[in-house]
Amino acid sequence: MKMLVFLALLGLHSAAAVTHSLKYFYTGSSQVPNFPEFVAVGMVDEVEMIHYDSNTKKAEPKQDWMSRVTADDPQYLGRQTGGLSAEHQNFKANIEIAKQRFNQTGGVHIVQMMYGCEWDNDTGVVNGFRQEGYDGEDFLVFNLKTETWVAPKQQAFITKNKLDNEKAINAQRKHYLTQICVDWLKKYVNYGKSSLMRTELPSVSLLQKTPSSPVSCHATGFYPHRAMMFWRKDGEELYENVERGEILPNHDGSFQMSADLNLSSVTPEDWRKYECVFQLSGVKDDIITKLDKREIQTNFGKTGIRSNGSSSEFPVGVVIGVVVVLLLLVAAIVGYVLWKKNKDKDGFKPANTSDTSSSSSSSSVKVPVPN
Repeated sequence: MKMLVFLALLGLHSAAAVTHSLKYFYTGSSQVPNFPEFVAVGMVDEVEMIHYDSNTKKAEPKQDWMSRVTADDPQYLGRQTGGLSAEHQNFKANIEIAKQRFNQTGGVHIVQMMYGCEWDNDTGVVNGFRQEGYDGEDFLVFNLKTETWVAPKQQAFITKNKLDNEKAINAQRKHYLTQICVDWLKKYVNYGKSSLMRTELPSVSLLQKTPSSPVSCHATGFYPHRAMMFWRKDGEELYENVERGEILPNHDGSFQMSADLNLSSVTPEDWRKYECVFQLSGVKDDIITKLDKREIQTNFGKTGIRSNGSSSEFPVGVVIGVVVVLLLLVAAIVGYVLWKKNKDKDGFKPANTSDTSSSSSSSSVKVPVPN
């Protein structure tokens, strides 16, 4: 799905300035078994910090440092709960509108929205984004520069035209994404800096399922998520026969990633020429793992012998952990990404992302950032 989760690999061949991010992902669904009708997740630097779903009907902090936010702002969680409860109703209405647009009746359908901002604390450069989707495909994208909307689907043109005419509201949306959102991002980073600004190095392993399978270089337990992993031969980075995986979250807030190397055309004599390189933003020294058959953990026979002479089986727990993480990502994040609005039969009406106060009109819904 084009959920644009933005857990993309960054080119970190040298230490880079830290870019912080604040992102919100909303998902409304219909007829999805054992899954809430509405899920909202807020993330700072790719770490979940607040969660809401239509089953619990409560906005809940997900990081210890969020207690500082609620201590300084006792109404914080109440505002989030109220606003997101209203969003749930908007998403239900929008699913029905979308089904009409696409001439659909029953079945499983998902409406999503993702929005937020990024801030480079070295250069001060900021960026905002807002995108909406339906059934896993892009539906609307807000162009920050022109303050207009892009409609990738013909069915979205009615909504695009309606929103483009709301010039004052679009200007407010831009103001929120480039200023208010960034202000809150800086606050969150300050509240959670002991956690968000930490550095943790990973453990790196070489894994192989079968003798003919690619060798996977797997790093887990690192933080922050700004990392890079690649294979090289004789000191030169390889691009062919290499498949890089995405950076995935671990249950403890750290991250994991892998890079697979296909050795089908490599002779045993040449193995010593290969090595896996892991780079972490802000860390000067790379973690280099030489391709050594004795160090490969396997799940076939007794081929995998460590340098200490003991047999080593493929770590099934690691694989299960990856699967669990992916399932949680789909469940807690299926919940990620796009659209929310008023029950307007002319089409989806985006919630007001301006700096609304408690006196804002009932027709506007607050975004999940404290006002």
